[in-house]
Order: sequence, then C-alpha cells, then structure tokens
Amino acid sequence: MPASGSTVDSPAFCVLTSISALAMPTLKRPHKRLILSCLPLAITLTVVGHPHALTSATSTPQPSLCQVSVSQPLTLSIPSPQNTLLRESWQTYRDRFIQADGRVIDRADRDRTVSEGQAYAMLRAVAINDPATFERTYTWAKNNLARRDDQGQLRDHLWAWHWGQRPDGSWGILDDNFATDADIDATTALIWAAQRWRCPQYLTEAQAILDDIWEQGTVALPDGQRQLLPGPKDAFFNQPDRLVLNPSYFAPASFRLFAQVNPSRAWNSLTDSGYAMLADLRQFSETGLPPDWVVYNPITQTYRSLDSGGLDPDLPLQSHYSFDAIRVWWRVGQDAAWNRAPQAKGYLQGQLPELIQRWQRDGRLPARLSLDGLTKSSYEATAHYAMLYPALLQVDPAIAEAIYQQKLLPAYQDGFWDSDTAYYTQNLAWFGLLPLEVSPGRLQAAQSSLRRIGR
Repeated sequence: MPASGSTVDSPAFCVLTSISALAMPTLKRPHKRLILSCLPLAITLTVVGHPHALTSATSTPQPSLCQVSVSQPLTLSIPSPQNTLLRESWQTYRDRFIQADGRVIDRADRDRTVSEGQAYAMLRAVAINDPATFERTYTWAKNNLARRDDQGQLRDHLWAWHWGQRPDGSWGILDDNFATDADIDATTALIWAAQRWRCPQYLTEAQAILDDIWEQGTVALPDGQRQLLPGPKDAFFNQPDRLVLNPSYFAPASFRLFAQVNPSRAWNSLTDSGYAMLADLRQFSETGLPPDWVVYNPITQTYRSLDSGGLDPDLPLQSHYSFDAIRVWWRVGQDAAWNRAPQAKGYLQGQLPELIQRWQRDGRLPARLSLDGLTKSSYEATAHYAMLYPALLQVDPAIAEAIYQQKLLPAYQDGFWDSDTAYYTQNLAWFGLLPLEVSPGRLQAAQSSLRRIGR
C-alpha cells in the first residue's frame, strides 16, 4: 500500500487534461478588459493606480513590480510555536521545488508545473515574508502560463493550468484551460502582498484577474444564484442540467476579501451559494462529508454522483471524499478564523464529528472514503491530517493536538513531510500548520510594526 501522503490520488487539477481532450474541443475564448484599481481592504480602502489594459507579453522576464527589501527576515505576522518549523520547511521547499526563474516543479509527476503550484508558492511567500520569491514565482506564471489567441495576444488574465514537457521534447503549455482555485489563490496572494509590502501595482493586477474570474469562472443560475465554476463553462456547464462542481474550490474567506477590493462585483453571492451547496451536500452524502466532485442540476436543484451509472463517460471524475475534498476544511476554517463567520463555524461543528468519531474509534483516518462511509483506500495521508488540523482547532482542540503529535510531527523530517518529492503534501501540510490568524489584516499590521521598529 502507498505510504502516508501517497501521490496515488492527485489533486483536482490533474483531471483537467483528460477533460480537455474529451469535453473541451472548441472552447470559446472571450476577451475581458481590465478596469478599476482601488486600494486595499480590511481597515483602509483608498483608490490607487490606473486602468490596466491587456498587452501582448513575451517570455522575457519582467522587472520587479515593487521595490521591496529582500533582506527582511522570514517571519509570520504573529507569534506562533510553528514559526521555526514553517520557516525551515519553506526554505527547504523553496530550494527543492522552485527553480531560480520562479517555476514551481511537481517532482512527483514528470517535473510538470501547474497553476495551483504557482499560486500556493505566492500564498506561502507572502505569509512568511519572502517578497523576492513571491515576485519571481508570480512573474514566471505571468510570462509562461498566459492564455493567448492564435495571434499571440492575451485573451484574459487567467492562467493555463498545465505546463510541462511536450511529446516532441519541448517545454510549454500542455493545456491552456484555467482552474479557478489557482486563480483565486493567486489573486488572494496578490492582495495580501499589496498590503504587506505596500505595492499598489499588485492590487491593480489582482483587479484584472478578478474581473476575468467573475466573467469566465462564475455563472448565473436560473434561480438567480451566482455559482463558482471549476474552470471554463464549456467544460463544466455545457449541458443545462449538468453543472460539475468541486466543493474544495469554494473559498469564502477569499470571496469576502474580493468584495472589499472589487465592490462592483457581488462576490459575497458566491459565499452564499457556496455555503448553500455545502449544506445541500450534507443530505446528499450519508456521511455528510464533501465529495471531490459532484454534479448539480440547476433545473431540478438536485445533486448526483459523477460516477453513478456511467452517466458521464466524458468526465473521468469521482464523487468520493478524497484529496480534493479535504481542502474544504482548510478553506472553511479560514472563514471561521478570519471573519468569525457563523456559516463556517456551523459547518465545521456539523460535519467534523463524522471524522472525529472515526478517529476516536480507530486512532487513524483513511485517505479516501466513499460518500456512504466505506473505506476506499486503507492508507493514511499526511495532507488529510494537515487539512483537518486547523478546522479541528475551531471545534475540538484536543483532537487537533492529538493529530498534530501523532500524525503530523512524525511525518516531518529534514524540512519535508513524507518525502522530498511529495509536492502536494508539502503545500497542504504547510497551510494546515499556518496559524489561521495569519490573515491579510494581520499581515498589514505586522508590517507596520516592523517599519516602526526600524525607524
């Protein structure tokens, strides 16, 4: 059996290549203009910048957007017993998985690069105060994951999800469809960075991505709700009665952040529809656990499994609780901690007992479960425990501490969780141990304190 943290189960974006080949032969490529730039968020909102127009970028490295001192110490914005571990594991990850030019390498899967990996690196860099790594990972993504038309012009500001070695041996984009979770995380990181390092240009560029996420990565349903799509509508909502959803892409804390800096869009409507989806899925699943993927019928307002009865032969996805779904705990936990959102706390309190009871009974949790509670994989996963940890801190701190001591710390050695090739595990373990109190407001306050100290 695979060891803890096995890469047998790949994250959500891994399915997009096969979807693209089967279900996206003629995707439409709408252009979107960039508008507005308004500053920032949380405590103070001020207007900055100027409209950001589409340009035809090249692969030539772009100059740094912000002049930020690279000699700043790597540190979280709040005191934490995890500070040393998170700093050390970030440094080993940076050395092992990030090239000098900023490309993040998935060493467990043909040394490819995915948009999710670039976004994760940006989130981690701003949280740990590493502006130089933030800039180079962001710049590499902009230069190499840009989605272009046949004339080489940018179609939008979303990122192609998959880059790697082609059959002819060259390297480049393998699938230029976007994955909304990566674009959401990258935009969140840009907003954090604009605050922490006082760089208005990052916010201006975040605004550009936000407009395209809204136009191409969300859809208005017949009942008036606005729903997040996992990727292009042509792939995930190409039949009126089949909307394919990934609950782990739902990022309520980010949506509330977007509503502050991009008030012309109804971002909080995505928060409402996302929590409504999670509430409905409690009844859909016998365990109440979220699935990796699920189909929603907007006409009948009902859900069904993707792997039921061969109804979706063109979508090689499954409705299990597995390596995608585990991220729901992290994302909802963020909303509970950052915003004290009653919806978030209520969801965690209602759904975590299923896993708490399994832990209390068996002292372990399988990496994958069917929605009726059957074990699909007997092995455990460090990433699973890591995503549960911050959510359990909100509901049952004693269980959280037991998981930390018994499952997370033993999996960590020499700066890596599980192994030095487990790209996905490194990221999810790091986010799981990052104190949820590290929020955009905290980052801004911490940086202000550093500036005062430095005077």
